[in-house]
Amino acid sequence: MNTKLLISPQQLTSLLAQNSLQTVIIDTRTLEEYAISHIPQSINIRDFFTYLLDSSYPAGLKKLQEYFAEIMSNLGISGAEQLIVYEDTLNKGYGQSCRAAFLLKYLGCAQVSILHGGYRAWLRAALPTTDEVPLRESSIFRLHPNADIMVTTAEMLEAIDNPAIIKLDVRDSSEWLGLSSSPYAVDFCPRKGRIPNAVWLEWHRLMTSDSEIPTFRSPDEIREICHSVGITSESIVYIYCFKGSRAANTLIALEEAGISARNYFGSWNEWSCDFSLPIDSRVIQ
Repeated sequence: MNTKLLISPQQLTSLLAQNSLQTVIIDTRTLEEYAISHIPQSINIRDFFTYLLDSSYPAGLKKLQEYFAEIMSNLGISGAEQLIVYEDTLNKGYGQSCRAAFLLKYLGCAQVSILHGGYRAWLRAALPTTDEVPLRESSIFRLHPNADIMVTTAEMLEAIDNPAIIKLDVRDSSEWLGLSSSPYAVDFCPRKGRIPNAVWLEWHRLMTSDSEIPTFRSPDEIREICHSVGITSESIVYIYCFKGSRAANTLIALEEAGISARNYFGSWNEWSCDFSLPIDSRVIQ
């Protein structure tokens, strides 16, 4: 089934009216935000944003798979449903709904969509909200890991000196410049800098971040921006950020523009903690 990657509030409303039992809405915001109000029948899984990968080696990926399989099973999600994920707004949550969509696809869910514009778009459309938490019976989530969309540390290391693979850093400017190690704190990670031979494209650029309800730019605009850093529809692209979230946001934008890419999900959080891995630690003026 060809599932639309980005879905509008109106399309989600129609989908729920047609097939509500086979559609699950996942709220990735904080529990506090969810408790105040949320889309009716949506369930909160904040872990899609907060989970930090121990390592992208087999043991770390197995731990990630088992962790989310248990959560999904407890919430009655088998993986066969159509899953819609949302956050408050696409440019404020560090790509959290896109991170959720990426993880769901990695875990083997075939029908995953993102609410374009997030919860604010839902509110602007004057659609109903609630503070009621739905009750769901547990089930068994069926894991079918999709390794093709995930870049491991070993693969990124192998790609460093390969000019045919674009290492795309999409972090905020302070991180790219080597002034901060993460969006959480300047010294959150043990090292500052960049993966050697990476190019930079700040994730905000692929969205209409200055608008009231930020959305992804048009495919033509995205292609033009990507071309400015040497990325075309023929490119092999490995994207990274701090923990694969802004990278997932960028991945969605590139997919919408017809550009294939993979997410180095461990990203700078994993890379900087392994002192055997090379970095470009120069502070860019």
